[in-house]
Amino acid sequence: MRDTWRLAVGTFLAVPVSPPRHLDRRIAGGAMLLAPVTTVPALLLWACLAVLIGHAWLSPAIGAVLAVAGPVLFSRAMHLDGLADTADGLSAGYDPDRCLAVMRRSDIGPSGVTAIVLVLLADVACLATLLPAPAGAVLAGTALVASRLAPALAGCGWPAARPEGLGHAVARSVRPASLAAAITAALCLTALATWLGHLAWYAAPLVLLVALAGAWFVTARAVRRLGGVTGDVIGAAIELSLALALVVAAVLHRA
Repeated sequence: MRDTWRLAVGTFLAVPVSPPRHLDRRIAGGAMLLAPVTTVPALLLWACLAVLIGHAWLSPAIGAVLAVAGPVLFSRAMHLDGLADTADGLSAGYDPDRCLAVMRRSDIGPSGVTAIVLVLLADVACLATLLPAPAGAVLAGTALVASRLAPALAGCGWPAARPEGLGHAVARSVRPASLAAAITAALCLTALATWLGHLAWYAAPLVLLVALAGAWFVTARAVRRLGGVTGDVIGAAIELSLALALVVAAVLHRA
């Protein structure tokens, strides 16, 4: 279990931890299942920003920018890097080897830049709408946690695109029963979110389901084009599922 925590923290947070002494598919799968827990620092930041905005000590726009910057700093921008690489790779053509070669480069192309800009703009706009109200802040937190189910989903049943890297370690490391248990636990937490935010009964579960649908779409699309999952695909699934979930949360909050 200690190695599982080390891998989860070292993979999803910019926290210096010792590498796992042993790494196998069981440990890799457990680390992917623990990804939602690594959102705790960002959730605390978002809660503080929501309080500051709610008391008019901080403008919603500035608060939203800081809220987006927090998870980026906490994760060393790895998820955004994965989003950019995946966008560049998928736009490079239909040959899997060429797409993977483009994704391995250190530079970023126009597709990657566009993907990052659009996702960050959507995140900031939605958080500026959500954070000023307690109910909206709860929905935003639900979206953040739900987006971190993407790694577990990517590790359940999908093959690896390469014989090395994070995708190889994670591919088929999560059992369907474990993924179902994680989703069930997340759905149970939406009941707490509904109570804390005085939300409609369907609001938080819908945000969760939209995040899962977004993560599944990105992963399935990448597997169809690349032949399997990579670490970049996992990062792209996290970022796009978060953006989609925040958009739905903002719509529900304004409804």
